[in-house]
Amino acid sequence: MNKDKIEGKVTRTVGTAKKKTGELLDDPALEAEGRDDEVAGRVQETAGAAKDAVDTVRRKVDKALDPDRA
Repeated sequence: MNKDKIEGKVTRTVGTAKKKTGELLDDPALEAEGRDDEVAGRVQETAGAAKDAVDTVRRKVDKALDPDRA
């Protein structure tokens, strides 16, 4: 798990808390901010997952080209 995935989960969790708080307090602005944070967190998590996938492929290619480098 990389930094982007962790930060994305945190951002998404904070967004969920803001959204729920906005719902409880009947505060549409806070609710909308929470939804925005949730989306931003999901995007960041996805970017982190993509980086992990690219790194995995790179390591496999390196190993296939030079088995002693693994």
